[in-house]
Amino acid sequence: MTISPFTPEEPRSVSHPEPMPAPPIAPARKRASTRKAPRSTVSVVIPAKNEARNLAHVLERLPGGIDEVILVDGRSSDITRLMARNCRPDIHIITDPQAGKGHALRAGFAAAKHDIIVALDADGSMSPEEIPQYLYFLDHGFDFVKGSRFMGGGGSQDITTLRRMGNKGLLLVANVLYRTQLTDLCYGFFAFRRQYLEHLGLCSAGFEIETELTLRALRAGLRIAEVPSIELPRRSGRTSLRTFHDGFRVLQTLVRNRHLENPELPMDGLEYPAIVPDSSIGAT
Repeated sequence: MTISPFTPEEPRSVSHPEPMPAPPIAPARKRASTRKAPRSTVSVVIPAKNEARNLAHVLERLPGGIDEVILVDGRSSDITRLMARNCRPDIHIITDPQAGKGHALRAGFAAAKHDIIVALDADGSMSPEEIPQYLYFLDHGFDFVKGSRFMGGGGSQDITTLRRMGNKGLLLVANVLYRTQLTDLCYGFFAFRRQYLEHLGLCSAGFEIETELTLRALRAGLRIAEVPSIELPRRSGRTSLRTFHDGFRVLQTLVRNRHLENPELPMDGLEYPAIVPDSSIGAT
């Protein structure tokens, strides 16, 4: 960056006009209200199937200011529902009408009643302590905020080499087809304003719901931000993700959504906000 030398301005002449008569005293004005705008209310949606050993670790770490927690149970054969009630008596439990993460999330979104919807997994790999960061950007001009494991400040202790390679390949396809600059594509930690749900037209049944949501948000013209997220190892049990099967479904989603009749995508549809210190976020 080149810094231009400072050049002082020429001295300006100073005039001394005759003093003006004092204006009449106006009635005192009422002080402007200093009350803050009401905060956005928050629903958290958690899809789960046989996550009894992991669920308490997630529910007990949810930050304050959460108005509603929705657990979408995928017909668990363990005590997932009982564990949820023990940890959070006010939890709203619904049964997933059909198998698949996409069906579960869509059912949870439909049941949500509050301004903002936050989604995260029940296996303990996503830190609920990160939620205030998502809410901060939604309260400061963004419509959809998604976590990224592959931008500065993010990371993953869970992804395998094969899945990492697959994610990179699918991410490249997404960035080329949709002319954007995403850093992560297949990650289920995100938040958005519920008022836009009907405009997204979600229809995915499986893990590809995460990709579909991002693509539909881009095409709808929502202001999108990626924020760094740390993916931790699953605490217990095995994932139901099938690398090749679900990867192919994501690829199908990329191609299918590219040919939908929607306005042309802007080149700068994605924004990268600065990382905000925890003290600036301020959980409610």
